[in-house]
Amino acid sequence: MTISNDLLSVLRALPRADKLRLMQFLVSELAQEEGVTSLVEGGTYRVLSPYNSHEAAHKLEELLQEHQQKKES
Repeated sequence: MTISNDLLSVLRALPRADKLRLMQFLVSELAQEEGVTSLVEGGTYRVLSPYNSHEAAHKLEELLQEHQQKKES
């Protein structure tokens, strides 16, 4: 299916707010087709963080030591 020139003309004539609504609709449709969930305003989401992560702290310490050694040589 191709987009007709008539449809493109109608889309060009839309007010800015309607164009934005159309874009939101299309992005939402594509995300659903791809299985991507969108963020919901006021929703709660898990955020990965190195805080309280001993493994992350150890890796950072290693990287800092490597950097210091390169800097000294």
